[in-house]
Amino acid sequence: MSFLPLNKKEMLERGWDTPDIVCVTGDAYVDHPSFGIAIISRVLEAAGFKICICSQPQCDADYMQFGRPRLAFFVSGGNIDSMVAHYTAAKRKRSNDYYTAGGKAGKRPDRATEVYCKNIRRLYGDIPLCIGGLEASLRRFAHYDYWDDRVRPSILIECDADLLMFGMGEHSCVEIARRLDDGGHISMLTDIRGTSYSVKTSEYTYRPCEECPSFEQVKENTPAGKAAYAKSCRIQQDESDAFRGKTVIQRHGDRIVVQNPPALPLSQEELDAVYELPYMRNYHPSYEAQGGVPAIEEVKFSITHVRGCFGACNFCSIAYHQGRYITCRSEESVIREAKMLAAMPDFKGYIHDVGGPTANFRRPSCNGQEKHGMCKGKKCLAPTPCKNLVVDESEYLHLLRRLREIKGIKKIFIRSGIRFDYMLLDKNDDFFKDLVRYHVSGQLKVAPEHCSASVLTAMGKPDISVYKKFRARFYELTKSMDKKQYLVPYLMSSHPGSTIKDAIILAQFLKEEGIHPEQVQDFYPTPGTVSTCMFYTGLDPYTMKPIYVPKTPAEKAEQRALLQYFRPENRAIVLRALREAGRSDLIGYSEKCLVRPDTAGTRGYKQGDTKQGSVKRGKPTSNGKTSGKNEKSVKSPAKGYSDKKNTKKPQNRTEKDKRK
Repeated sequence: MSFLPLNKKEMLERGWDTPDIVCVTGDAYVDHPSFGIAIISRVLEAAGFKICICSQPQCDADYMQFGRPRLAFFVSGGNIDSMVAHYTAAKRKRSNDYYTAGGKAGKRPDRATEVYCKNIRRLYGDIPLCIGGLEASLRRFAHYDYWDDRVRPSILIECDADLLMFGMGEHSCVEIARRLDDGGHISMLTDIRGTSYSVKTSEYTYRPCEECPSFEQVKENTPAGKAAYAKSCRIQQDESDAFRGKTVIQRHGDRIVVQNPPALPLSQEELDAVYELPYMRNYHPSYEAQGGVPAIEEVKFSITHVRGCFGACNFCSIAYHQGRYITCRSEESVIREAKMLAAMPDFKGYIHDVGGPTANFRRPSCNGQEKHGMCKGKKCLAPTPCKNLVVDESEYLHLLRRLREIKGIKKIFIRSGIRFDYMLLDKNDDFFKDLVRYHVSGQLKVAPEHCSASVLTAMGKPDISVYKKFRARFYELTKSMDKKQYLVPYLMSSHPGSTIKDAIILAQFLKEEGIHPEQVQDFYPTPGTVSTCMFYTGLDPYTMKPIYVPKTPAEKAEQRALLQYFRPENRAIVLRALREAGRSDLIGYSEKCLVRPDTAGTRGYKQGDTKQGSVKRGKPTSNGKTSGKNEKSVKSPAKGYSDKKNTKKPQNRTEKDKRK
């Protein structure tokens, strides 16, 4: 077992003169199933193809080191969108990149997929060129680009690529490779599920489909253009279901972008096989001198057991990329991986995660989805649970209990997203009890995100009363087990629908709960989400009703500061926001006030408040709230598609960022 060739020397050592396919990636080469390019390259290898890896090419020689591949180039921008890798939600340049050796930024270009493809076209002309990965998948139609603040065309058009593989690409990549190997021309591969292609309008043969408003319509920065964009967003979201999704087209000038129906989910046997391929489970040894690749640290001893998420929060791209249908690995496959991890020489006894997009999903949300697909325009859990929802965590519970029995494993943590609303619907709370007793590392991170009902509705999240019920039960169990464990809620500011009054409501909630978040995630408008559509258009694409969007830097700063009202450096902003909102009643000395009045000698925090924004959690009381006494410091990392990835080491992710 060895790494796939990363350079010509390694290719020649295998006795190859030329590869069949060169996989180009914006990440450093990490051969681990949490990395999309590792999965695709190993799947292709298992299908009998010679695969070489071109990682973070910097010059023409890097693209040309293997010679012209026999079949094609497959290109990915990396595990996350290259623009998210480079910029914060405030569009500030990041100083690090956890997917690069040494964690150094600057090894991949902005819009990496497009740059790589244009270089390949310049060097190799009409060679078959296929793009995939998160960056391509979420940009497959005309999309709002936050960094340019405009609508850009499909990445397929901008890259001049032949095919785009969207979603989970195991089926499509192998079918493309086999048909090319059989002598098929790339222009004829227009019927593969899970792929998109473009064709001249004059050469397009019509078939039953859904047609989005054209690029020319949705790019217009006018009320009509934004309404067209919202309509387009809904069509794309509704037809992303693997079982009932139709072909979707969108005109771009004299060309038409055609999206075939999504690829069918892998069967359990296929998913087992994918995760049991001969990964080296580490970064390539050539990075050792640079300190390795930081992204491997959290996932090296983590296990992915599930794909898909029927939670489908509006700000999250998982449902659009992986789908809402749940596929899980067999217990035996997960057990084999755990035993293999336990036998590794650097294993210390701790499995960092057994999860996926949502850890406690192990089955589809209801019966019959293979026949009928998921419901259009409806969510399984929010704003209230669907009456057809089937709640059953028994299989996940059984799996965790078996894992705990494996020799050499001291502790198993669950660090993927936990849907607490789903947990509360389980009439059997054995999983809840085991979670608290065995699988929390002192802090359990959960995602209420906000407390305002209107904002939670815009997010596609349940009412805050559900979180409060969960919190009370969590601390009840924690106390009964004599443990010192704490909830760390993820929070988001400036999401569409959030007015300054909503931000004040959230600040009051945090004060009441005794939560002082050290970091807060501003909403990040990334391609492929319903929330990004709301941000750009000011419309809810499912109701076409206007929705308030905080956009100015000043208002976003106010909303963010209110969530950290206790910080001295935020004092002036909080005072201004409260006065402008007519909430001067929250300025003063009473228990309900957020800050003291602006008088000489005050510092903006009352006696007993914490200084410098350190996160403090009081001891849980009988009702699950926290007291201000004997406080314990608890970090609350930023949550989101971007900053969470870059403020702490990546957790058990598969092909893209995941947030619940």
